[in-house]
Amino acid sequence: MSEKRSREELALQVAEAEWQWLKPHLERGSLITVAAALDLAEAGERIAADDVQQVGEWISSSRIGKPTPAEIAVWDSAPARKFLMLVVSPYVLIQDIGTMN
Repeated sequence: MSEKRSREELALQVAEAEWQWLKPHLERGSLITVAAALDLAEAGERIAADDVQQVGEWISSSRIGKPTPAEIAVWDSAPARKFLMLVVSPYVLIQDIGTMN
């Protein structure tokens, strides 16, 4: 990932999407969940910058990762469920709006 984008640039690209629109990205293996406690643009910035240490810490603490089968089952039962999303190629980062404070 050689393209360097600032957190501010990424924050402007955060959009809202329904689960049914995101599911094809899950099927391609590119969907990454981001915990509500993390700023989506910050997570995108660290991933785009290949910040192995920070991203590794987030993975270890389950703050980012692949969707679990339980999460997928809940989302499949509500295809209009809303998420915040950010594309950081080749990944699509998502936060479930239902878990946002």
